[in-house]
Amino acid sequence: MNTQSTPVHIRLWHRNFWLMSLANLLLSMSMYLLIPTLPVWLIGSLHCNGLQVGGCMAVFALGLYVFGAFCNWLVQRFRRNRVCILAIILYAACVAALYYIRGLGNQYIEVRAIILLRLLMGAAFGLAQMILSSTLIIDTAESYKRTEANHSAAWFSRFSISLGPMIGLMLLWHLGFDMVLLASIFMSMIACVLILTVRFPFRTPQEDVHIVSTDRFLLPHSMPLFLNLLMVSLAIGLFMSLGLSDRFYGLIMGGFLLALLSQRYVFEDANLKSEIVTGLILLVAAVLLVFFHPLPVVWYVAPVFMGIGIGLIGSRFLLFFVKLSDHCQRGTSQSTYMLSWETGIGVGIGLGYALFLNDSRSVLITMFVLIVAAWAMYNYYTHNWFLQHKNR
Repeated sequence: MNTQSTPVHIRLWHRNFWLMSLANLLLSMSMYLLIPTLPVWLIGSLHCNGLQVGGCMAVFALGLYVFGAFCNWLVQRFRRNRVCILAIILYAACVAALYYIRGLGNQYIEVRAIILLRLLMGAAFGLAQMILSSTLIIDTAESYKRTEANHSAAWFSRFSISLGPMIGLMLLWHLGFDMVLLASIFMSMIACVLILTVRFPFRTPQEDVHIVSTDRFLLPHSMPLFLNLLMVSLAIGLFMSLGLSDRFYGLIMGGFLLALLSQRYVFEDANLKSEIVTGLILLVAAVLLVFFHPLPVVWYVAPVFMGIGIGLIGSRFLLFFVKLSDHCQRGTSQSTYMLSWETGIGVGIGLGYALFLNDSRSVLITMFVLIVAAWAMYNYYTHNWFLQHKNR
């Protein structure tokens, strides 16, 4: 079937699912708070150059893979919700360490220490997200509702791309960077509390579980999807390195809401290829509008186009990962999707600062090339490859 439709079950939205989705939102927001604000502090207070700032931002993406190969063993050997909570606490501790060294004074701060903290933050965040998306959220839904649960919970994480930077910038300009760090710690701790309020039944560990494996980590045969989505998220990360305003991020949220409506009323029975192609066209339109920006209205239209494009592309690729996996690989598909998305965002932001600091035109040109290349790969290869290899 070459049309697309995601069923809606009201009973999915029970208390436990709401709590886990909100925990996912708060954890993601606690990370995205730092995306636009940390570089401002590094450049403004520590006088870091573009390469140093880029390294601090990009190393987070490297950290996402540190615990991935051990994820399945950890959730089999220990209680999965406790491992997730400990990972979130480790993330919050790294932010607290950043708050502490900031208080020492600029003359005592080593950029290498910040890079190490960002690596640990990526490792903790990656493990927490893998367990949340691959296990805990799935556990709150009945088997026939799990695809919808994955789709819906991912939207909460996607909202953080708008809400996190918007709130972070508002706190930065009105209350300072210290308050941004405290807000990040607070949000991650609330996420822990929400997870603690949900009771997860004990499950007997599987026998002969390997300490190192790709289970709940990477779906090896999904590389075409992984690379295609990575190209899109890399372009989005580059865009986020431009120093966008809190209003711009807020308007992206409006685009997300329009994307949700369009999925329900425009793309419900449309051709399977249409959603991603439309999203990529809207991203190109946003880039071209910002590149030429002849009128102030562009700064209202472009973020809405970005939000719609990100929403359509992200949600459709997520379902592609699910449909590509076997029954026992659903959790692995979620982790793979998350890694592709967050890797692209982190590396894109890092490259934006390292290679194109204060050169917005080069960023926009690079974005244009990446999005067009992503469209060509999807239209002429990935889509047909997916139809030949999907399992659902």
